[in-house]
Amino acid sequence: MRTLIRLLLTSLLLVGCSQSATPLSDSNGQPLDTTGKWLLVNYWATWCKPCRAEIPALNSLHHELSAQIIVLGYNFDQLEDKALQTAANELGIEFPLLSTAAIRQLDLPGVAGIPVTFLINPDGHYHDRLTGEQSRDSLLAVLRANGALRN
Repeated sequence: MRTLIRLLLTSLLLVGCSQSATPLSDSNGQPLDTTGKWLLVNYWATWCKPCRAEIPALNSLHHELSAQIIVLGYNFDQLEDKALQTAANELGIEFPLLSTAAIRQLDLPGVAGIPVTFLINPDGHYHDRLTGEQSRDSLLAVLRANGALRN
């Protein structure tokens, strides 16, 4: 009986380790190095005017703060492959995009409306939710308030 219990516990530990060890990948299947970085995960759609308005701010943070944070996008309409890339090009998105499989891996709370942006800490845990259109200043303020930015 003890051997069976040990075997079950060991199996559970191994399953937990293998799932958490799966690296996060972008929509093209390229692994993302998230080690020690905060994630900003933005849900967007081509038909969403506030989503379109905040893309330049997200692009700016993606380029300026890539050593500390990773800006990621997820299409609310669950577009994949060529359709996703076409939509991203239409909006001028310059940051990595996530597939539906990758967004499930992050285990974020449900989303009923957009735009919404999630802040995830370097340990991979959901930290904050920003609802509605964000500006560069509002995103920076949230990042600073949560300790995501080093001086």
